Amino acid sequence: MSDDFIFTSESVTLGHPDKLCDQVSDAIVDHFLKQDPSSSVAAECAISSGVVFIAARYASSAKLDIPDIARRVIREVGYSKNVFDADVCTIMTSFVDLASTGYVPVDLESLGEVGVSGITAKNQVTVFGYACNQTYTLMPMPIWLAHRLADVLDSPGVQEKLPYLLPDGQSQVGIEYRNGKPYRIHSITLVASQTAADAIDMTGLRRDLIDHVVEPVFDEVTLKPDKNTLIVVNPEGPTIGGGPAAHSGLTGRKTSVDTYGGYARHSGAALSGKDPMRIDRVAAYAARYAAKNVVAAKLAEECEVTLSYSVGVAQPVSVRVRTFGTGEVEDAALADRLQETFDFRLGGIVRDLRLQQLPAETDGPFYQRLAAYGHMGRTDLSVPWEETDKSKALK
Repeated sequence: MSDDFIFTSESVTLGHPDKLCDQVSDAIVDHFLKQDPSSSVAAECAISSGVVFIAARYASSAKLDIPDIARRVIREVGYSKNVFDADVCTIMTSFVDLASTGYVPVDLESLGEVGVSGITAKNQVTVFGYACNQTYTLMPMPIWLAHRLADVLDSPGVQEKLPYLLPDGQSQVGIEYRNGKPYRIHSITLVASQTAADAIDMTGLRRDLIDHVVEPVFDEVTLKPDKNTLIVVNPEGPTIGGGPAAHSGLTGRKTSVDTYGGYARHSGAALSGKDPMRIDRVAAYAARYAAKNVVAAKLAEECEVTLSYSVGVAQPVSVRVRTFGTGEVEDAALADRLQETFDFRLGGIVRDLRLQQLPAETDGPFYQRLAAYGHMGRTDLSVPWEETDKSKALK
């Protein structure tokens, strides 16, 4: 394969219906875990014009009003009442309380090593973690820039300067690679929704988004747009209203946005809406943690870590490393080092990263904040799988 190519990745804003559903699902997880860190919960959300559907299966001592949580999240996203009214929208629910099936809170800190080895995966999954030296976050450049654009588009400063904008938006960045390295900015695309057709014309919208979104983001980075960079704003014309009234949303539909923007593999499993004892969620974090530390240790320029789990087994049945020819040592030797340095058991991941306790220890939501702008590369948040504290041990 040629190392000269163009790669694009997209991100979406807080008000995109799929991300709205992810935020509702993770807000439910946060609320359960804040009251009962041992809660077992799986929550999914679907949303359309004026209607929200929430399905949740849980076992917990927590008491909460799930519809009220959904209304709060939708209200905070900031849609005007004529577009989507959080206070009067219909909320349909399907709840299953599994506490009667033998729910017993588990304190991982007190179990000891033998007890942690008894915490086994409840479903089979293969997850992937990835890191590379294209950005300071050790994320691929296309998805990192796309997230930055979406984040700035959502920012209070931009919303204040451009009050005609609504929360539903998308960004896409195309990077031209030469010899496998980012070479130039090929394209930048922004799609933003507006309050009304006469709020602003397309020329004004383009000017505003370039001035207040594109230029501030690229002021932060070394690689700049050039005279041949294609900048596209709302290519299909005005987007009036947007949000759930324009297109439906569903939890877990933006797995590429949540991970590596398609540049690297991911399991395909949804990350949001699951408590930390779900191996398909937390092992994805553990794999990213391991891959990032390999690159931070300068043992490779890029690294993919693959973890495969089987039902009823605590340890991954396979740990594989690929460095795509950039490794300082053999990939198999790196896999051995990772298994010596990281605890990839389900209970070990949850215990060592404190994934059950973080919602209670965080001022405000924890998992809900991961549900937009990606679960990986989040140096704006204190997430333990983005630490590089294991890099010295790996050397």
